[in-house]
Amino acid sequence: MKKESPPLKPLALGSFKRIDAELGRITGNFWKLVWNKESPAIDQKTKYLLSLANAVGANRFRQATRELVKAYAIGLSVDEMDELFTLFAWNQGIGNFASEIASSPVFAAYQFIKTEEAKGKERQEIMKKLVENFGEDNPHVTTRPGTSGR
Repeated sequence: MKKESPPLKPLALGSFKRIDAELGRITGNFWKLVWNKESPAIDQKTKYLLSLANAVGANRFRQATRELVKAYAIGLSVDEMDELFTLFAWNQGIGNFASEIASSPVFAAYQFIKTEEAKGKERQEIMKKLVENFGEDNPHVTTRPGTSGR
């Protein structure tokens, strides 16, 4: 059975190939090992959540936003996001949460999902707008080479 493709592609991997073809090949194979393993021990949603949490902990909000979008695409619930963001406040501290996380694109994407679901919108409709607002056209989320949200 073929896996469904995530809504956001790992475009940043192309940067490694532009440095060196062998580096590009190695990086691509490493990505496949992590994200496209034949029989993974950790389910995909959990991998996205672990990657999201690690990215938030490192203040890499571009990556965190992308992981949130991908996790939502495969079934992440608002209740799970509520608990996750509560953990961020706990683990990162109230001050860091208030000044860094709450103003980040990952928090904005979470709030967008929560608001739209509260309005009764369907997941498919929310996903369409989520990718439009928090996908490759958003300079704070895209990983296209030569773009920056900073």
